[in-house]
Amino acid sequence: MDFLEYIGNNIDEIISLLIEHIELTFLSVLLAIIIGVPIGILISYVKKINKPILGIASVIQAIPSMALLGFAIPFLGIGTTPAIVMVVLYSLLPIIKNTYTGISNIDSNMIESATGIGLTKWQILVKIQIPLALPVIMAGIRISAVTAVGLMTMAAFIGGGGLGYLVFSGIRTVNNYQILAGAIPACLLALAVDYIIGIVEKLVTPISLQKNNDLDKKLLKKKRLHQKIILLVTAIIVVIIFAYTFISSNRNDNAIVVGSKDFTEQNILCYMVSDAIKDKTNYETVENCNLGGTQVCFEALKRGDIDLYIDYTGTVYGDTLKYEPITDIEKVYNTVKSDLDSKYNIEVLDQMGFNNTYTLAVKQETANLYNLKTMSDLSRVSSNLVISPSLEFINREDGLDRVSSVYGYNFKDVIGIDGSPRYTALINNESDVVDAFATDGLLKKFNLVVLEDDKNAFPPYYAIPLVRNDTLKEYPEIEEVLSSLGSKFNNDIMSELNYRVDELGENPRDVARGYLDSIDF
Repeated sequence: MDFLEYIGNNIDEIISLLIEHIELTFLSVLLAIIIGVPIGILISYVKKINKPILGIASVIQAIPSMALLGFAIPFLGIGTTPAIVMVVLYSLLPIIKNTYTGISNIDSNMIESATGIGLTKWQILVKIQIPLALPVIMAGIRISAVTAVGLMTMAAFIGGGGLGYLVFSGIRTVNNYQILAGAIPACLLALAVDYIIGIVEKLVTPISLQKNNDLDKKLLKKKRLHQKIILLVTAIIVVIIFAYTFISSNRNDNAIVVGSKDFTEQNILCYMVSDAIKDKTNYETVENCNLGGTQVCFEALKRGDIDLYIDYTGTVYGDTLKYEPITDIEKVYNTVKSDLDSKYNIEVLDQMGFNNTYTLAVKQETANLYNLKTMSDLSRVSSNLVISPSLEFINREDGLDRVSSVYGYNFKDVIGIDGSPRYTALINNESDVVDAFATDGLLKKFNLVVLEDDKNAFPPYYAIPLVRNDTLKEYPEIEEVLSSLGSKFNNDIMSELNYRVDELGENPRDVARGYLDSIDF
């Protein structure tokens, strides 16, 4: 009943993401067919290139999807484009291989007979080879299409939308209802795609090759009519979806694009900043939340895929600009502001009122067992404990290496886990220590003990709006709005907002809207 209630409260968002998912999948499979079928035909005629092309397609298929997305971001940016390119590349192998196999396995005597009666190679291809190979070709398309539905969930990792947004958000907030709300429609969509393409496969298969060719001709015609009606209705629905999206996208061409990273706090801030700008100015905004980690968002800002997002002073200072972490708040902020302006034409606005610094956390039982209150206390027993930090914390200059160096940690094992599943590992006793942000709602949700950074290992992490200079020149009122909004925060407020999403299950958009309505800025 709780799951059904969640679905009821979020049905509009689920339907919207489902429509996005259908669009992205349809476009990707269509492009894969347009590219893959001609290549399959080509290599069936030019035998010398069939092995190299099939080999390349196989290598692409073997590359992890996340890695392929990571490679694509610097060249294609974020959003739908790299997601579509990824799915197209993954869809090519079954289509190319089945097209090649279907055409190559046609009886050579049939081709000789066609040549003997004077048909050209083009006529043989169009009238004999393709019709006979269509069942095999359609089988490859069917495999690609069903696989594409699942792969397209990765689009959410780089702001491409689709049902993956719910899955990723649910994983990061340890919200099983949200995961199911994304996974179940994706499964149903995959089944629907398989069924519809199965109908197409039957329609294009010559009657002489069908297993039911002994059925009464009237029944067969009636069955085919029903199948054609289903396809027609499906085609109409797809056209309506694309038309609606095209109209909607045109309305937002001149809007300010607000981005965010891929955790609860960032999603709340994304919606809040967007709403604040719309409330206090005449500007239109579009939210592109949940894009990924620091570098994904920063690259998107540099490329102009987004116009602004909220980052943190210590993150930009150490992770982006590669300076040695320091604890001087003013120096960190001034350096970040100066360098981003001179190097990247990005304006850093006033610091917001909360410092979301890194910290380490343990369960109450662990803290009681080893008498842990500070990070220095942890150094006494670190060799007995397993830490499960986020992947970003492992790789950052101001992350695990920094804190281990300052406090002399030597953990029993380090198990990198991306995002909020590290909390699940902690609660399930698969690890003993996690990294966390000071304002994480999950700290309160799981009643964890936050260890005091008594040696100031971590630099300051005050939230800062990063805005493209050209955006700020075109929309100068943004600066005053965000400065006023930032003054209405502190650590306790941000932690409570995160808790409402992570534990109480409220929608980040609703939490953001509710807080804006409760303050005067």
